[in-house]
Amino acid sequence: MRKQLMATVLLPLGLGLAGVAEAQSSAPVFQNAESEARRKSGDNQATAELFYMIQQLQSTVRRLEGQVEEQQHQIERLQSQGRDRYVDLDQRLLDLSGKVEESVQRSSTGDSATQQENDEGELQPARVYRAPGEAEKETYNEIIRLIREDKDFDTAIGRLYEFIDEYPEGDLTVNAYYWLGEVYLAVPQLEQAKQAFTIVATRYADHRKAPDAIYKLGVTLDRMGETEEARRRMQVVVDDYPESDPADMARKYLEDNKS
Repeated sequence: MRKQLMATVLLPLGLGLAGVAEAQSSAPVFQNAESEARRKSGDNQATAELFYMIQQLQSTVRRLEGQVEEQQHQIERLQSQGRDRYVDLDQRLLDLSGKVEESVQRSSTGDSATQQENDEGELQPARVYRAPGEAEKETYNEIIRLIREDKDFDTAIGRLYEFIDEYPEGDLTVNAYYWLGEVYLAVPQLEQAKQAFTIVATRYADHRKAPDAIYKLGVTLDRMGETEEARRRMQVVVDDYPESDPADMARKYLEDNKS
Protein backbone atom coordinates (compact mmCIF):
# COMPACT_ATOMS: atom_id res chain seq x y z
CA MET A 1 0.00 0.00 0.00
CA ARG A 2 2.82 2.34 0.94
CA LYS A 3 4.63 1.53 -2.34
CA GLN A 4 1.50 2.28 -4.36
CA LEU A 5 1.13 5.66 -2.62
CA MET A 6 4.74 6.58 -3.41
CA ALA A 7 4.25 5.61 -7.05
CA THR A 8 1.12 7.71 -7.20
CA VAL A 9 3.00 10.78 -5.90
CA LEU A 10 6.19 10.33 -7.92
CA LEU A 11 4.54 9.63 -11.27
CA PRO A 12 2.85 13.04 -11.63
CA LEU A 13 5.98 14.75 -10.32
CA GLY A 14 8.10 13.05 -12.93
CA LEU A 15 5.70 13.96 -15.66
CA GLY A 16 5.69 17.59 -14.52
CA LEU A 17 9.45 17.83 -14.46
CA ALA A 18 9.62 16.29 -17.92
CA GLY A 19 7.17 18.88 -19.23
CA VAL A 20 9.19 21.73 -17.76
CA ALA A 21 12.36 20.34 -19.26
CA GLU A 22 10.68 19.99 -22.65
CA ALA A 23 9.36 23.51 -22.46
CA GLN A 24 12.79 24.86 -21.55
CA SER A 25 14.42 22.93 -24.38
CA SER A 26 11.95 24.32 -26.96
CA ALA A 27 12.18 27.98 -25.77
CA PRO A 28 15.46 28.79 -27.57
CA VAL A 29 13.97 27.52 -30.83
CA PHE A 30 11.10 30.00 -30.63
CA GLN A 31 13.44 32.76 -29.55
CA ASN A 32 15.80 32.06 -32.46
CA ALA A 33 12.90 32.08 -34.93
CA GLU A 34 11.63 35.38 -33.59
CA SER A 35 15.10 36.94 -33.78
CA GLU A 36 15.50 35.69 -37.35
CA ALA A 37 12.14 37.16 -38.27
CA ARG A 38 13.07 40.48 -36.76
CA ARG A 39 16.43 40.47 -38.55
CA LYS A 40 14.80 39.73 -41.89
CA SER A 41 12.23 42.44 -41.25
CA GLY A 42 15.04 44.90 -40.49
CA ASP A 43 16.94 43.86 -43.62
CA ASN A 44 13.83 44.34 -45.73
CA GLN A 45 13.27 47.80 -44.30
CA ALA A 46 16.92 48.77 -44.89
CA THR A 47 16.71 47.46 -48.45
CA ALA A 48 13.53 49.45 -49.04
CA GLU A 49 15.12 52.61 -47.67
CA LEU A 50 18.25 52.09 -49.78
CA PHE A 51 16.15 51.56 -52.89
CA TYR A 52 14.22 54.76 -52.12
CA MET A 53 17.46 56.70 -51.69
CA ILE A 54 18.79 55.36 -54.98
CA GLN A 55 15.58 56.40 -56.72
CA GLN A 56 15.89 59.87 -55.22
CA LEU A 57 19.52 60.17 -56.29
CA GLN A 58 18.71 59.04 -59.81
CA SER A 59 15.92 61.60 -59.98
CA THR A 60 18.28 64.33 -58.75
CA VAL A 61 20.94 63.35 -61.29
CA ARG A 62 18.41 63.46 -64.13
CA ARG A 63 17.24 66.91 -63.01
CA LEU A 64 20.81 68.21 -62.79
CA GLU A 65 21.66 66.77 -66.20
CA GLY A 66 18.66 68.62 -67.62
CA GLN A 67 19.81 71.86 -66.02
CA VAL A 68 23.36 71.39 -67.33
CA GLU A 69 22.06 70.79 -70.86
CA GLU A 70 19.88 73.90 -70.64
CA GLN A 71 22.77 76.02 -69.36
CA GLN A 72 25.07 74.65 -72.06
CA HIS A 73 22.50 75.63 -74.65
CA GLN A 74 22.28 79.13 -73.19
CA ILE A 75 26.08 79.45 -73.15
CA GLU A 76 26.31 78.41 -76.80
CA ARG A 77 23.57 80.90 -77.69
CA LEU A 78 25.34 83.72 -75.83
CA GLN A 79 28.67 82.81 -77.43
CA SER A 80 27.05 82.93 -80.85
CA GLN A 81 25.48 86.30 -80.08
CA GLY A 82 28.84 87.54 -78.76
CA ARG A 83 30.63 86.49 -81.94
CA ASP A 84 28.00 88.19 -84.08
CA ARG A 85 28.26 91.32 -81.97
CA TYR A 86 32.03 91.44 -82.27
CA VAL A 87 31.82 91.02 -86.02
CA ASP A 88 29.39 93.94 -86.14
CA LEU A 89 31.51 96.12 -83.83
CA ASP A 90 34.73 95.35 -85.68
CA GLN A 91 33.08 96.13 -88.99
CA ARG A 92 31.89 99.48 -87.65
CA LEU A 93 35.42 100.29 -86.52
CA LEU A 94 36.86 99.36 -89.91
CA ASP A 95 34.21 101.42 -91.72
CA LEU A 96 34.90 104.46 -89.56
CA SER A 97 38.65 104.07 -90.00
CA GLY A 98 38.15 103.93 -93.75
CA LYS A 99 36.11 107.13 -93.67
CA VAL A 100 38.84 108.85 -91.66
CA GLU A 101 41.50 107.80 -94.17
CA GLU A 102 39.32 109.08 -97.03
CA SER A 103 38.88 112.38 -95.21
CA VAL A 104 42.63 112.70 -94.71
CA GLN A 105 43.26 111.98 -98.38
CA ARG A 106 40.68 114.58 -99.46
CA SER A 107 42.20 117.20 -97.17
CA SER A 108 45.69 116.44 -98.49
CA THR A 109 44.47 117.03 -102.09
CA GLY A 110 42.42 120.15 -101.33
CA ASP A 111 42.30 123.26 -103.47
CA SER A 112 45.51 125.19 -104.02
CA ALA A 113 44.23 128.37 -102.35
CA THR A 114 43.67 126.58 -99.08
CA GLN A 115 47.05 124.86 -99.28
CA GLN A 116 48.75 128.17 -100.02
CA GLU A 117 47.17 129.81 -97.02
CA ASN A 118 48.37 126.95 -94.84
CA ASP A 119 51.85 127.08 -96.33
CA GLU A 120 52.04 130.79 -95.55
CA GLY A 121 51.92 129.88 -91.91
CA GLU A 122 48.53 131.30 -90.96
CA LEU A 123 47.34 129.96 -87.66
CA GLN A 124 44.44 127.55 -87.94
CA PRO A 125 41.76 127.79 -85.25
CA ALA A 126 42.03 125.01 -82.68
CA ARG A 127 39.15 122.64 -82.57
CA VAL A 128 36.88 123.04 -79.57
CA TYR A 129 35.65 119.70 -78.29
CA ARG A 130 32.27 119.42 -76.65
CA ALA A 131 32.58 119.37 -72.87
CA PRO A 132 31.03 116.29 -71.25
CA GLY A 133 27.99 116.46 -68.99
CA GLU A 134 27.73 114.78 -65.62
CA ALA A 135 25.95 111.69 -66.96
CA GLU A 136 28.54 111.37 -69.72
CA LYS A 137 31.42 111.60 -67.24
CA GLU A 138 29.81 109.05 -64.95
CA THR A 139 29.32 106.59 -67.80
CA TYR A 140 32.89 107.11 -68.97
CA ASN A 141 34.28 106.52 -65.47
CA GLU A 142 32.28 103.29 -65.18
CA ILE A 143 33.88 102.04 -68.40
CA ILE A 144 37.35 102.96 -67.18
CA ARG A 145 36.70 100.98 -63.98
CA LEU A 146 35.73 97.98 -66.10
CA ILE A 147 39.07 98.24 -67.87
CA ARG A 148 41.47 99.16 -65.08
CA GLU A 149 39.96 97.43 -62.04
CA ASP A 150 37.72 94.61 -63.28
CA LYS A 151 39.77 93.74 -66.39
CA ASP A 152 36.43 92.95 -68.03
CA PHE A 153 37.59 93.74 -71.54
CA ASP A 154 34.70 92.08 -73.37
CA THR A 155 32.11 94.18 -71.57
CA ALA A 156 34.26 97.30 -71.87
CA ILE A 157 34.50 97.00 -75.66
CA GLY A 158 30.72 96.93 -76.02
CA ARG A 159 30.31 99.81 -73.57
CA LEU A 160 32.91 101.90 -75.43
CA TYR A 161 31.04 101.51 -78.70
CA GLU A 162 27.79 102.43 -76.99
CA PHE A 163 29.47 105.49 -75.47
CA ILE A 164 30.80 106.64 -78.85
CA ASP A 165 27.33 106.27 -80.37
CA GLU A 166 25.58 108.12 -77.54
CA TYR A 167 28.13 110.93 -77.12
CA PRO A 168 29.66 111.65 -80.55
CA GLU A 169 32.39 114.20 -81.20
CA GLY A 170 32.98 115.09 -77.56
CA ASP A 171 36.17 115.45 -75.57
CA LEU A 172 35.66 112.08 -73.87
CA THR A 173 34.66 110.50 -77.18
CA VAL A 174 38.28 110.81 -78.31
CA ASN A 175 39.35 109.20 -75.05
CA ALA A 176 36.88 106.38 -75.74
CA TYR A 177 38.49 105.69 -79.12
CA TYR A 178 41.90 105.67 -77.46
CA TRP A 179 40.79 103.21 -74.76
CA LEU A 180 39.18 101.07 -77.41
CA GLY A 181 42.63 100.74 -78.93
CA GLU A 182 44.16 99.97 -75.53
CA VAL A 183 41.65 97.20 -74.83
CA TYR A 184 42.09 95.65 -78.28
CA LEU A 185 45.86 95.81 -77.76
CA ALA A 186 45.50 93.99 -74.44
CA VAL A 187 43.20 91.22 -75.73
CA PRO A 188 45.10 91.20 -78.18
CA GLN A 189 43.33 91.99 -81.45
CA LEU A 190 46.03 93.98 -83.17
CA GLU A 191 44.21 94.93 -86.36
CA GLN A 192 41.31 96.42 -84.37
CA ALA A 193 43.77 98.20 -82.06
CA LYS A 194 45.51 99.66 -85.10
CA GLN A 195 42.26 101.01 -86.48
CA ALA A 196 41.20 102.58 -83.17
CA PHE A 197 44.54 104.31 -82.60
CA THR A 198 44.56 105.46 -86.25
CA ILE A 199 41.23 107.22 -85.76
CA VAL A 200 42.63 109.25 -82.87
CA ALA A 201 45.96 109.89 -84.65
CA THR A 202 44.42 111.17 -87.88
CA ARG A 203 40.94 112.47 -87.06
CA TYR A 204 41.80 114.05 -83.72
CA ALA A 205 45.46 114.97 -84.17
CA ASP A 206 44.97 118.16 -82.12
CA HIS A 207 43.54 116.34 -79.09
CA ARG A 208 45.58 115.78 -75.94
CA LYS A 209 45.34 111.97 -76.45
CA ALA A 210 46.87 112.20 -79.94
CA PRO A 211 50.53 111.71 -78.92
CA ASP A 212 49.58 108.72 -76.74
CA ALA A 213 47.53 107.24 -79.58
CA ILE A 214 50.29 107.70 -82.16
CA TYR A 215 52.84 106.13 -79.85
CA LYS A 216 50.54 103.16 -79.15
CA LEU A 217 49.88 102.90 -82.87
CA GLY A 218 53.64 102.52 -83.30
CA VAL A 219 53.70 99.83 -80.59
CA THR A 220 50.86 98.00 -82.32
CA LEU A 221 52.56 98.16 -85.71
CA ASP A 222 55.77 96.86 -84.17
CA ARG A 223 53.90 93.86 -82.73
CA MET A 224 52.37 93.25 -86.13
CA GLY A 225 55.85 93.09 -87.65
CA GLU A 226 55.50 96.41 -89.51
CA THR A 227 58.71 97.81 -88.06
CA GLU A 228 59.36 100.51 -90.66
CA GLU A 229 55.89 101.96 -90.27
CA ALA A 230 56.26 101.69 -86.50
CA ARG A 231 59.47 103.74 -86.63
CA ARG A 232 57.78 106.35 -88.81
CA ARG A 233 54.96 106.74 -86.30
CA MET A 234 57.40 107.04 -83.41
CA GLN A 235 59.23 109.78 -85.29
CA VAL A 236 55.94 111.65 -85.73
CA VAL A 237 55.49 111.65 -81.98
CA VAL A 238 59.01 113.03 -81.47
CA ASP A 239 58.62 115.68 -84.18
CA ASP A 240 55.06 116.85 -83.58
CA TYR A 241 54.79 116.42 -79.80
CA PRO A 242 58.40 116.83 -78.59
CA GLU A 243 57.51 117.89 -75.04
CA SER A 244 55.06 115.07 -74.34
CA ASP A 245 55.71 111.95 -72.25
CA PRO A 246 55.00 109.69 -75.27
CA ALA A 247 57.79 111.54 -77.11
CA ASP A 248 60.28 110.35 -74.50
CA MET A 249 59.10 106.75 -74.93
CA ALA A 250 59.20 107.14 -78.71
CA ARG A 251 62.80 108.36 -78.55
CA LYS A 252 63.74 105.32 -76.50
CA TYR A 253 62.03 103.03 -79.02
CA LEU A 254 63.90 104.67 -81.90
CA GLU A 255 67.17 104.39 -80.01
CA ASP A 256 66.60 100.70 -79.28
CA ASN A 257 65.49 99.95 -82.83
CA LYS A 258 68.00 101.75 -84.98
CA SER A 259 67.98 100.57 -88.57
